[in-house]
Amino acid sequence: MEKLSDMIGTPSDPFESAAVVHRRHFLAAGAATMAAWGAGSGAAHAQAPKAKRVLAQSATEQDRAYMKQAIQLMRQAGVVDKTGGPFGAVVVRDGVVLAATGNSVLRDNDPSAHAEVNAIRMACKKVGAPNLKGATLFSSCEPCPMCYSTAYWARVGKIYYAAAWTDYADLFDDSNIDRDMKQSYAKRQVPVAQLMQSDAQQVWLDYRKMPEKTRY
Repeated sequence: MEKLSDMIGTPSDPFESAAVVHRRHFLAAGAATMAAWGAGSGAAHAQAPKAKRVLAQSATEQDRAYMKQAIQLMRQAGVVDKTGGPFGAVVVRDGVVLAATGNSVLRDNDPSAHAEVNAIRMACKKVGAPNLKGATLFSSCEPCPMCYSTAYWARVGKIYYAAAWTDYADLFDDSNIDRDMKQSYAKRQVPVAQLMQSDAQQVWLDYRKMPEKTRY
């Protein structure tokens, strides 16, 4: 497959603001921040931005080229084709673009058709596996909880994003969903309750007995 650098050339300085979040660091920073909220301390709030700054310094010109394409796809989806919100994503592994696409929530009438989810689905189909170990996800915008979870389950190694949730909080609910998920089930916007746990536990018992069971 043709490398992105050959397709779009070298990007300019505006993309130097892209932030990067490694999967391990993202989880650690999130846990620390939640702990700080519970303790009333603001110390952990400074950890995540610091980690992002340090990791962002490792971005190369090629990384900026991939991000440039993600932003181009963002414009294509949201402003030109109007297939969904202005979001674009590119998945790259070993210098090869595995997938590049935009948001298609409106076109597909699918609330899960975010750019990152679409790109991860395409990339997994291309490699013939439900994981993308060693891949990097370039997103035009900070991944929402669903998109980050999809990247996590796909074992994406690193995520770069350009626009932050705060850049479009007046238009999309990413920040609201993030806050909602930090609350107990009883306080969430969408009520959650548990039913028939023992029945489901039995299925897990049966699954554990299967010699061909798979972990992913």
